Amino acid sequence: MGKLKAAITSVGGYVPETKLTNFDLEKMVDTNDEWIRTRTGIEERRILKEPGKGSSDMAIMAIQEILRKKNMDPSEIDCVVCATVTPDMVFPATANIICDKIGATNAWGFDLSAACSGFLYALTTGAMYIESGRYKKVIVVGVDKMSAIIDYTDRATCIIFGDGAGAVLLEPSTDENGILDSILKSDGSGRQYLHMKAGGSVKPATIETVMAKEHYAFQDGQPVFKFAVKGMADVSAELLERNGLTGEEIAWLVPHQANLRIIDATANRMGLPREKVMINIQKYGNTTAATIPLCLWDWEKQLKKGDNIVLAAFGGGFTWGATWVKWGYDGEA
Repeated sequence: MGKLKAAITSVGGYVPETKLTNFDLEKMVDTNDEWIRTRTGIEERRILKEPGKGSSDMAIMAIQEILRKKNMDPSEIDCVVCATVTPDMVFPATANIICDKIGATNAWGFDLSAACSGFLYALTTGAMYIESGRYKKVIVVGVDKMSAIIDYTDRATCIIFGDGAGAVLLEPSTDENGILDSILKSDGSGRQYLHMKAGGSVKPATIETVMAKEHYAFQDGQPVFKFAVKGMADVSAELLERNGLTGEEIAWLVPHQANLRIIDATANRMGLPREKVMINIQKYGNTTAATIPLCLWDWEKQLKKGDNIVLAAFGGGFTWGATWVKWGYDGEA
């Protein structure tokens, strides 16, 4: 028997029905469709507008799709790892709420916060539970309701972000397929460029912080762009070099969908043509922890067992990383 690996055996996704187009944003802030498209690649994004609905509600839709595809009872789930920066509440963990809502009565779970790199961090963490031999079915979900923390009078951020959820099922594999390597990095000195100013223990919520709009995402775009281009491209190239891989051997790059120029820079560094790169930023915008699994969801039918896939991300904090996956099943099946 070979070494136990964690294979992705199913994918689910969900985006809300409500679309917020660039033309809608033209009426809200001083911007225009051409400016947004040329600088980001985004044409529209999805917004969860229903009152009383949060990240857990999108996550359960993605997970329930996996349960249907696998004809699986939720009681079979051992663990749920939820990557999010927009939890339903400060506590309890959104993962716990998800388990309750889907009926995963035998599962434990926790939230993981690494901004746009959250899904990669959670995937690596979930894989280790499978590789240990202790758990057989681990759900990793990336979900964010970014509309809850976006100021729609701030054109620096409101054009970028959308809402959505994507999830994968991890199961043990003894063949060559599975999550084979990850390089994950962080640099907390980058927090000044991308963060939420208030609402944490350093600066708890007050009337003053609310009136000053300090509970919305803040981004200083130029430094973030500069760090993201270098960080995502460097770590992806490092992952290939460490594993003796070339661009020709990679079937797909699955990049975090933050900005089309960052995606292109990463693909160029890896020597990959655009047709090997999953891009859906034009439809969904930046859904933070959900972008990578939403790409896998959109492209699932094109994926073949044994495909070499590189997942790459860069997020606020700063956090970044790349993961090499050998795909575990034929998507058409």
